[in-house]
Amino acid sequence: MLRVAGRRLSSLSRWSPSSAPASSALLSRIQPSNGGDGSSRSISSPHLFNSEFRDLIRGFSSESLAPSHDLGMISDLPPTVAALKNPTSKIVYDEHNHERFPPGDPSKRAFAYFVLTGGRFIYASLIRLLVLKFVLSMSASKDVLALASIEVDLSSIEPGSTVTVKWRGKPVFIRRRTEDDIKLANSVDVGSLRDPQEDAVRVKDPEWLIVIGVCTHLGCIPLPNAGDFGGWFCPCHGSHYDVSGRIRKGPAPYNLEVPTYSFLEENKLMIG
Repeated sequence: MLRVAGRRLSSLSRWSPSSAPASSALLSRIQPSNGGDGSSRSISSPHLFNSEFRDLIRGFSSESLAPSHDLGMISDLPPTVAALKNPTSKIVYDEHNHERFPPGDPSKRAFAYFVLTGGRFIYASLIRLLVLKFVLSMSASKDVLALASIEVDLSSIEPGSTVTVKWRGKPVFIRRRTEDDIKLANSVDVGSLRDPQEDAVRVKDPEWLIVIGVCTHLGCIPLPNAGDFGGWFCPCHGSHYDVSGRIRKGPAPYNLEVPTYSFLEENKLMIG
C-alpha cells in the first residue's frame, strides 16, 4: 500500500494535464499579498494549503484501495459483522433460489397434516414397542417355562412304593398306595391332627399321593416309607408324616405341600 501511494505522489509531481482542474482549484486559493502586482506572492494561510493538499491527494491514500460506505459501494466486511455494526429493522429475505409461503397457506396444509400425523404415529409405535419389551422382559424365559411342568409315566411304579422326581428344583414324592394305606389314611381322627385335613382333600385319585418332599419345619428332605406312621420321617429334627403326608409327630407345623397336578391319561401324570 505504501508503494502504491508513493507512485501516486510521484505521478502528482509531474503535474499531468488531467490534474489541471484540481491544481487550478488549489491555485485559486493562493492570493497575492501586495495588491496583485505579482512581484512577491505568499500563501494566505498554511493551514488552508495543507487541508486542500490533503483533499487533493486523498484519492491516493489507502482508502482508495478499500472504498468507504459513503461512496455507496459494497463493504468487504462479513455480513454478520456488518449487521452488528449497522442494525436495522428492515429484514430482507433472499428469495433467489426458493419460494416463501405465508403462514397457514392452504396449499401446504395437507402436507403439514401429513407430516404431523406421521410423526405421531411413529411416536405411538415406539412407545408401544417399549411397553411390549418391558412386559415381555418380566415374563418367564423358555427354560423356566420348560421346567414349569413335567410329565411322569406312572406305569412303572409298583403298589406301595414311592418315586421321587424333580420339579422346579424341588423333590416331589409320588406314592402308589395300597388298599391298606388308603384305609389307614381315612381312619385317622382329623380333629386330633396338628394341621387338620382329610385324606380326600389331599388326593384326586386315592391310589396316588403326590406331595412336595420338603419338610415344613426347616426345609429338610424326609425319608420315604419310614417313621412311626408308615409315611415319611425327617431325621434332622424327628418329624413323622403318615401315608397321606400329614404331620403326626415332631416339630413340623404343617402337612407336606400338595403341588398342582393332573392326570393326562391312565398312566400319565403332569405336575405343574
